[in-house]
Amino acid sequence: MKRMRVRHTTVYRYKRPVSFGEHRLMFRPRDSHDLRLVSTRLRISPPAQVRWLHDVFSNSIAVASFSEAASELSFESVIDIEHYGLNDIDFPIAPYASTYPFSYPAEESPDLHRLVERHYPDPEHKVDHWAKRFVQGGEGLVDTGYLLGEITRAVNQEFEYTERYAVGTRTPVETLDNGGGTCRDLALFMMESVRSLGFAARFVSGYLYDPALDKADDDAKALQGGGNTHAWVQVYLPGAGWVEYDPTNGLVGGGNLIRVAVARDPAQAVPLQGSFTGYGDDFLDMRVDVQVSRQGPDAGGRETRG
Repeated sequence: MKRMRVRHTTVYRYKRPVSFGEHRLMFRPRDSHDLRLVSTRLRISPPAQVRWLHDVFSNSIAVASFSEAASELSFESVIDIEHYGLNDIDFPIAPYASTYPFSYPAEESPDLHRLVERHYPDPEHKVDHWAKRFVQGGEGLVDTGYLLGEITRAVNQEFEYTERYAVGTRTPVETLDNGGGTCRDLALFMMESVRSLGFAARFVSGYLYDPALDKADDDAKALQGGGNTHAWVQVYLPGAGWVEYDPTNGLVGGGNLIRVAVARDPAQAVPLQGSFTGYGDDFLDMRVDVQVSRQGPDAGGRETRG
């Protein structure tokens, strides 16, 4: 078990005082058997009235409403967690699903239907062809865990990770044509790729613990996507449940991943969104800083949490 702290700061600056519309914040991690939320603190300036809700995916959303104008808007979230996730473990996939292809059971298919469906146009079947190469040319069935691991590593090896602060996520075809993108672009590309093979997949927004950035391990290999919010994919595997795949870093398992929100589409898992009222040139810039650090020694062994 790892004890971790996440400090997430976002600051917007404007030429002159502007008024603010509602802002929706996805900063609070999803408490679960593998991630225990110990404490949270949220600071907003100028002061805001905050209400909480669960969205359609049961993500925790803070909605901030403002009554005064300002030339700077800042959000600071500090979260302490206990993390029980593991990397590269042998997931206990149900025997009938341990080889590909397989079918989801009748009692689960209706709930997974929209997560298997493709969401983005692929008129020339570029994404289809990219994904199908992993299951073509073999002899019969393919090991499911190996297949998904190979796809994850292929995205990491064949696509270049880039930072981009513009709003939005590129379509899978755009990411394929560009040969790279942000962590959100790569997560969406992998999500649509495995959906084309019949897997149920969903988009995950959260944070990445990078031991190299934290200087907790001098020999640790630096990971891509640290120092900012991160995005990856979950694939539903009978017997194992929702399994984490980080295509940006080619990693399987959630040992370094801190889930905040899951969604059918990236547009439903934006960490922070809102509006302001002012002139078109009032916005100056924004700054985002995310620090994920270990807190104290890890607990020995692995607890079972329920």
